[in-house]
Amino acid sequence: MSDLIAARSLMALSLAFHIVFASVGIAMPLLMVVAEERWLRSGDPVWLDLCKRWAKGTAILFAVGAVSGTGLSFQLGLLWPEFMRQAGPVIGLPFAMEGFAFFLEAICLGLYLYGWQKLRPRAHQLAGVGVMLAGIASGVFVIAANAWMNTPRGCRHVDGRFVDVDPIAAMCNPMWLPQAAHMLAATFLAVGFGTAGVHALIVLRRPDSSLHQRALVLALWIGGAAAVLLPLSGDVLAKRVAELQPVKLAAMEGLFASEQPAGLRIGGWPDEAAAVTRYAIELPYLLSFLAHGDFDAKVRGLDEFPRDQWPPVAITHVAFQVMVAVGVLLLLVAITAGLLAWRRRPIVRHRWFLKLLVGCAPLGFLGIEAGWVVTEVGRQPWIVQGVMRTRDAVTPVPNQIVPFCGFALLYGLLFAVVVRLMRRHVFESAEPLVQDAENGHA
Repeated sequence: MSDLIAARSLMALSLAFHIVFASVGIAMPLLMVVAEERWLRSGDPVWLDLCKRWAKGTAILFAVGAVSGTGLSFQLGLLWPEFMRQAGPVIGLPFAMEGFAFFLEAICLGLYLYGWQKLRPRAHQLAGVGVMLAGIASGVFVIAANAWMNTPRGCRHVDGRFVDVDPIAAMCNPMWLPQAAHMLAATFLAVGFGTAGVHALIVLRRPDSSLHQRALVLALWIGGAAAVLLPLSGDVLAKRVAELQPVKLAAMEGLFASEQPAGLRIGGWPDEAAAVTRYAIELPYLLSFLAHGDFDAKVRGLDEFPRDQWPPVAITHVAFQVMVAVGVLLLLVAITAGLLAWRRRPIVRHRWFLKLLVGCAPLGFLGIEAGWVVTEVGRQPWIVQGVMRTRDAVTPVPNQIVPFCGFALLYGLLFAVVVRLMRRHVFESAEPLVQDAENGHA
């Protein structure tokens, strides 16, 4: 296993594991806060019980995310020292801001978990809002660093180092806000549908559980709203990619030759040797419109770029197709839920729909993983687009298969612990915590 393959494999494994828990840390506090608001308005102990369960789940997943995030920070220094040496002064600001947001999130979470008897009701709820906002800020600042890698700004690269660094300009690069908006929408989509799916499974087993029925409906509303927003944010991001990373867009679409107008390819398998995407369904004119807002616009193909600057086309294209398919499917599920609600047919009474939600539970996270494959693999062979190649940023470390297996074992154990804790503290108990509900706040 070469140093580059080993380093990228270990980083990919760690990112794939961490991003699930980071996503939950961003979106789960919203569910928690809304449940508490329902309790404060109604005094119904079921809402309080649900809020406390989700708070426990948030705490468990936050702790695991902190562990996996710490591992990632070590890997940046150990596996990619040349990248950190050169780019550290540029991306240091968003990473510092992310660290500040992380500690603020931890403080607010501590106040929320242990402040039930010590804080006024609205002050306690405000701590939950702080958890949510700090989690969102943490994710947004991390994305700022990644967006800079896609569109480096605020510096010049001279003789192997970045000079004339403007950290603010670097952080406020043109990909930052579109990437952040799309990632946040995907996060709330994944967590909303994931949570709804888990509670749907419990409702199938215990149809009369008021707590899980309410949890399902609330989570589905949040996931459904995100499903509507996701294609809008994706459209903005795709247009920015077409403008600033045209070779990535060409790989995403399996577009080997420039076209004017260009059709949108659905499915298919890119054959790099023959420079053709086989078995795809093509919708004429649509790619030109989606990329540039003009049905007759030219879309640049891979043929306009040197072959050594092509990303892995098949991986990028397939990952993009998976991401889009997940978004479309969950949007259709959200529309179905909306129609059932409009016709005043309780969702929890339709077993076929509950089973559909159970099947959809992991799809949002699959879409997030596929999206990050598109983001990272689609930028190759660059670690910083057009400036630094990935092969020049890796460190030669002998026998990297050992740390890879070690981290894989660690993540496997953490996942098993999370499943056990979530079942025990969040999902298994069937009765509301009436005593806690009566005590509530001091």
